[in-house]
Amino acid sequence: MDLFDIDEAEKISRKKIADSAVARIAELEKLIQKYQSSYYNGEAEISDADFDALWDELKRLDPSNPILHKVGADSGNFEKAPHVMPMGSQEKAANSEEFLAWAEKHNYSEYLVEYKLDGASLELQYAQGVLLRAVTRGDGSVGDVITDNAVKMKGVVKNISPSFTGGIRGEVIMTHSVHRQYFSDKANCRNAANGLMKRKDGDGSEFLELIAYDVWATEGEQPFKDEEEKLKFLKDNGFNSVPLKICNSAQEVIDYRSSVMEERKNLEYDIDGLVIKERTVNHEDASRARPDRQIAFKFSLEEAVSILRDVEWNESGATYTPVAVFDPVELNGTTVKRASLVNTNTINSLNIKIGSHVVVVKRGEIIPKIESVLPAAGGENLSEIKVPSVCECCKSPLVDEGTRLFCPNKSCSKKILHRLLKWVSVADIRDLGETLITDLFNSKKIKCISDLYKLTVEDLTPFFLDEESIRKEKKSLGAKKVFESIQSRKKLSLSKFIAGLDIEGIGEVVVDSLIAGGFNTLDKILAAGEEEIAAVYRFAEITAHTLVSGLKEVDDEIEALVGGGIISVISNEGGKFSGKSFCFTGELNSMKRSDAQNLVKENGGAVKSSVVKGLSYLVTNDVSSGSSKNKKAAELGIPVINEEQFLALVNG
Repeated sequence: MDLFDIDEAEKISRKKIADSAVARIAELEKLIQKYQSSYYNGEAEISDADFDALWDELKRLDPSNPILHKVGADSGNFEKAPHVMPMGSQEKAANSEEFLAWAEKHNYSEYLVEYKLDGASLELQYAQGVLLRAVTRGDGSVGDVITDNAVKMKGVVKNISPSFTGGIRGEVIMTHSVHRQYFSDKANCRNAANGLMKRKDGDGSEFLELIAYDVWATEGEQPFKDEEEKLKFLKDNGFNSVPLKICNSAQEVIDYRSSVMEERKNLEYDIDGLVIKERTVNHEDASRARPDRQIAFKFSLEEAVSILRDVEWNESGATYTPVAVFDPVELNGTTVKRASLVNTNTINSLNIKIGSHVVVVKRGEIIPKIESVLPAAGGENLSEIKVPSVCECCKSPLVDEGTRLFCPNKSCSKKILHRLLKWVSVADIRDLGETLITDLFNSKKIKCISDLYKLTVEDLTPFFLDEESIRKEKKSLGAKKVFESIQSRKKLSLSKFIAGLDIEGIGEVVVDSLIAGGFNTLDKILAAGEEEIAAVYRFAEITAHTLVSGLKEVDDEIEALVGGGIISVISNEGGKFSGKSFCFTGELNSMKRSDAQNLVKENGGAVKSSVVKGLSYLVTNDVSSGSSKNKKAAELGIPVINEEQFLALVNG
């Protein structure tokens, strides 16, 4: 294949991606069936969270896969019996956003909320009020008959209302105290309960307990009118049941879930979320393999409840950012005790105070943040958060715009030094470190960005050699290296130039969006008003105001750099990659990733940090990898090319 035949490269890439997706689907099928089998037949091998991740990945790659509509199967050690009630799996929401999306389609006047028990499902079948058999979940339609074991369990009632014939569903659980005292060798209560309930000799079933939550009569009228009366029927017949909370809005459900997250550590049994239903009993929907009109709103390893103890103010250049300090919590395997509060608008909208109970989240690789605040309970000692009013450096009164708390003094030395550091970082002047920049600034050798480019080797030498060496006219290789490094960065892409000016919140990705919106030269950006920029994707009014006002503040710096001929800004207009975007993943062989990204921008293209719809190419030296970016590219039909093909595009 000709190296420059990109159409052919794309065809080969798409085939490799498709083959990779098929292989991954087959792998997921095997893993899910394996872990379902281990779960339903004794000892679960992985956590619920890990199993859910596999399930969600298969659902994303192959939504109609038959595995998604099956439940696990029990062993062949017991007599089998069909269920009276359907025992399929529930739809689930892992976070507030997913639940709100479901609630938008299921706008009930009230939501009935119950604990989602983390145990093993069991159905009790009755005839004229007498227990006939107890049947495990099995494959969702047929399960193992374990009646002899079930009657030893606490909460299993042998005789109930004589008019009732049908099924009662519940969850077999082991309490924490029983687990600690007798079964601490088992990984958790659920695993221990699942193993004991299926022992052929029935030994240990007396340590288990059934908590009931559903009922259905197969003869005569139903002994209830709605879901709330179901629970009352169970309690009236001697069953232990789950608590019920009636919420009048989706947000009230979210708030209740937050409070339960905090309370569950005090429960005697495990719960892994909430089940949300409508009041009306919908047996037809419940009979589906995966009911639509109810949902499991699960707890996540990426969120926890804590107490706010303090707020620290992080100073970055001219900006002061609030950082919450709270009691340590475990999030996704790491201990977290700090999270960004973003700005004073966030503090006010959350109505957060020192002492507030807060929901802390960490989604994927995102920095932890405070998502919500629980309603204050009586007796809490709350105090207002103190907001700084004066710049720590120049003592100027701070300006609080709500979205940003900052020092307005253009001459504030802390602000100028921060801009210098930002420029050097964005421009990638690799041999000019933070210590040297600070020393140059403190010695007044540099007072602005343009001063960097006026430095000579002689100016830099005293920062590398002592006085005696200088008197002996020794040459400094370090000073020469720094000088050459600075001079090599006089040609910058438009996005790097704007990002290097250290305007709050305006980085290269944001400028790339502006360029994609048609503002692809420096003159166009400088001439644009706030309304024009606000109409561009990713901007809106606040970011547009920040950019326009920020550019005005550094207009003298722009004039010195560009008007003075120091910096050449590369226009994105008319380049060979104009209108194209690239995402890089993995290591490159011939260059650093940042250099490859610069090549894209120098040729008028855009660089993306993730695989998104509309991306032109994903560049990787492992095109057959099962990485998340490769999988995403396969889903979206995005060509995956290697480094050699990328360089062919650059040089073509």
